[in-house]
Amino acid sequence: MRGIARNRIFLLVFTTLLLVTVILLSSLPGSPLHFLTSPVSAVLEPVQKTLLGVTDQVTGFFESLREGMRIRKENLALREENAALRSQIDQLAEAGRQYEALKEAFALKDQYAGYTIVGARVLTREIGQWFDVFRIDVGTADGFSVTETRSYAVVDAQSRLIGRVLSTDLVSGKVLPLIHEGFSVSAKVDTPDGPLMRLRGTLELKDQGLCLADQIPSAASLMPGDVLVTSGAGGLFPAGIPIGTVVSVRTADTSSERQAVIQPFAGFDQLTTVFVMKGAQP
Repeated sequence: MRGIARNRIFLLVFTTLLLVTVILLSSLPGSPLHFLTSPVSAVLEPVQKTLLGVTDQVTGFFESLREGMRIRKENLALREENAALRSQIDQLAEAGRQYEALKEAFALKDQYAGYTIVGARVLTREIGQWFDVFRIDVGTADGFSVTETRSYAVVDAQSRLIGRVLSTDLVSGKVLPLIHEGFSVSAKVDTPDGPLMRLRGTLELKDQGLCLADQIPSAASLMPGDVLVTSGAGGLFPAGIPIGTVVSVRTADTSSERQAVIQPFAGFDQLTTVFVMKGAQP
């Protein structure tokens, strides 16, 4: 019985394949079977169309698959090319920034001819009590040694005051920003006969990025919008370094002395490069 069943299955498969072959060959216009089977083809035409449609669909599927693979390869190559172009653009932009910084550094040297100007990168910001102190890659090996009577002004590329060098080791130094409560410098209004005053950082204003001017002479005229620069008194900093503008003038809580809130020119959040000024100090 099993042999008979197998024979029937074989016969059914063979007959089906033969029928499909005949149908396909008879659909060819130049084929002899096309002439012989033309009466039958009218009956089998729907079947032929169905088989041909399935064949076209299968062919189209594989062509779409190949086209999709080609497009994916092209997209991958384009993404790699775009990444390379973006990297080149970033490198060119960084080179442009460095070029501008160098131009500004040369302008600094022309402006302060009596000082040695050394560029430094900002490395880290300290954590803890001196959390707003930052470290630069200039130290005693570069000729900068801080003592009780000697320090160095730190400015940005536009010669705006950043702070002073607090301490140095062999290869690095710590910079105390002018908004820090430990910083102070002699300042004056940027006019030929501008009054002298002290500029210092305070805990009250530090979080706002501001600092304070006090010890203002009672007869001095000081108004919002006035520009303060370093006075050069004491010889620590050169005269004329831009500091900031007066935001408001107020009276101290404990006395009749006037104080002024100052907005520094320099920005500290995105600071990456600074310049240390070394004068003829003993």
